[in-house]
Amino acid sequence: MSATTLDAGPRADARITLRGHLRHTGALIRRNLLWIRQDPESMFDAVLFPIVFTLLFVYVFGGSIGQSLGGGQEAYVQYIVPGLMAMMGMNMAQGVGTGFNQDFNTGVMDRFRSLPIGRGSVLFAKISVEMVRMLIATAILLVVGVLVGFDITNWPGLFAAVGLSAVFGSALMWIFLTLGVVMKNAQSVQAMGFLVLMPLQFGSSIFAPTQSMPGWLEAFTAYNPLSALADAARGLMVGGPVAQDLWMTLAWSVGLTAVMAPVAIHKFRTKS
Repeated sequence: MSATTLDAGPRADARITLRGHLRHTGALIRRNLLWIRQDPESMFDAVLFPIVFTLLFVYVFGGSIGQSLGGGQEAYVQYIVPGLMAMMGMNMAQGVGTGFNQDFNTGVMDRFRSLPIGRGSVLFAKISVEMVRMLIATAILLVVGVLVGFDITNWPGLFAAVGLSAVFGSALMWIFLTLGVVMKNAQSVQAMGFLVLMPLQFGSSIFAPTQSMPGWLEAFTAYNPLSALADAARGLMVGGPVAQDLWMTLAWSVGLTAVMAPVAIHKFRTKS
């Protein structure tokens, strides 16, 4: 692509109205959904992840960790399902980064950037479709959770927890969209995601209470946004303190979006 075309990107964005951006975003959302329809294998992670992880943690760790919760496997089901909901957004966010990088390497993004459309529309459309995938994965998680014994007693709290997970997941997606732009290939995005995700996931309250962890690790979990999201989801869905974890999750979400969204859009505009 010529330098003239790339340099015209920000100026072209400035000439596009808000209505134009929304129209472009809608068209790109439709394009991405049609692509999923043509390639149903791209939904395997959203469908299989909640099934495999729910069954794995409930039946492998449920008995032992459940005892520490004072109720056995039944108590662990009530603990792990909200935690896995918090984990869902992070795993879907990693997928958006690898998919975005693959679109660059196959030339799809070069085609988009040569068109008179808002550059931000491409990224917003990508996030919107990934949010749909995340909601599908969350619905499957809840169905499997109910089948293994999860009790839904607070429907408003359930919907609030789903919304909170979606907000935090969308914030994480801006980080992985940036990685998808700056990394050379999808394998690099996956490797970087793994290095970031594993400590955050297992150094949190998603899978087990943090009271038995070493002091330094318990201190880390106290500031881990995944712990705040998991604890807020538990409070909303099964009862317990909510306010502090809720505001902490929202603060992380707003902060990550405010910092990373402009970075992702800028990197997309200027990528050569």
